[in-house]
Amino acid sequence: MHLRNGAELGKIHMPGRSYIFPVACALVLVACGNHGAAPAAGPAEVDVAVVVNKSVTDWQSYSGRLQAIDHVDIRAQVPGTIMAVYFKDGQMVKKGDPLFLIDPRTYIAAVDRASAQLAAARAHEKFTSADSQRAQKLLQGNAISRRDFDDRSNAALVATAEVKAADAALEDSRVNLGYTKIVAPVDGRMSRAEQTVGNIVAAGFSSPPLTTLVSVNPIYAGFDADEQTYLKYLSQAANHDVAVRLGLANETSFSRTGKIASVDNQLNSATGTIRVRAAFDNADGVLLPGMFARVAVGGGTAHPAILIDDRAISTDQAKKFVLVVDDKDHAQYREIVPGLMVDGLRVVDSGLKPGEKIVVNGLQRVHPGDPVHAKVVPMAGEEAVASSP
Repeated sequence: MHLRNGAELGKIHMPGRSYIFPVACALVLVACGNHGAAPAAGPAEVDVAVVVNKSVTDWQSYSGRLQAIDHVDIRAQVPGTIMAVYFKDGQMVKKGDPLFLIDPRTYIAAVDRASAQLAAARAHEKFTSADSQRAQKLLQGNAISRRDFDDRSNAALVATAEVKAADAALEDSRVNLGYTKIVAPVDGRMSRAEQTVGNIVAAGFSSPPLTTLVSVNPIYAGFDADEQTYLKYLSQAANHDVAVRLGLANETSFSRTGKIASVDNQLNSATGTIRVRAAFDNADGVLLPGMFARVAVGGGTAHPAILIDDRAISTDQAKKFVLVVDDKDHAQYREIVPGLMVDGLRVVDSGLKPGEKIVVNGLQRVHPGDPVHAKVVPMAGEEAVASSP
């Protein structure tokens, strides 16, 4: 078998017979298949927004933890049986609200006993005082010896001291009786009750806590600031207000403002940081001790900055970029250096200029260099930025 000059591709020669394939028909079928092909896709429809140009203040962001200003382990100060628990787990309480009641009967009896002993001491003091005065008159008439006079005078002094001792014992018994009613030492939120009605509890620092109480409002955020931030902002915190903001783990912005409460007295030479605490209002009770917090410390003079919607930023390996729509409605790759979040928008430290438009929605439908059908929309969060101080 052989092919001749490629001109008879549709014919195969075999001994004794010959087959002719309908190559022309196949070509016709291919042509018919191409006749129904879809036309080329037009420009992708995307939403674009003009970058926001606004004056902002520099912020340095740190990670930290929320801390209660007051954390109190509630312990019994007198032993006894718990008669009542007045709070529910997690309840908000005010300073002075009752928490537990320890059986007071033994302590009431102790107060009555001390009161009786004080009455007896006062009666004895009254008698010895009168006897001492009589002895003074008898001594002047030489009716008694000097030794008898001294004995009676000394007895009066001892009786006066016994009154003071009995009075102190009565006060001590009253204090112990007061300890049977355990009250909240500060405003705050209760933990669960570790001991319930009927349990006998011990007293003192070494005894297990009955519960814990943490203050709620205000609340601290503790974080470690670097040396440069300390020198630039925090070194003058005692004399000047330093701007500080707080953001939670589920927030992209810093929604709460506060003030510096304390700066430690020395820098950690191993880490090059200094411990700082900022105080924040927590009237709504949302902030809990132990929660993760992002703290931003700022200051200095406001300066113009470019801000964009964080969703417009894409990642190219270690680089961050946006798609800028040019005058010919083509999407162009633009590498940027993102900064901090300010009022819901991302500061762009470099890479964009005022007036430029970027793709904010439809990024998955377009690639760098593609033509786009651009619909101009407001930058998300622009209203919040415009109304912020």
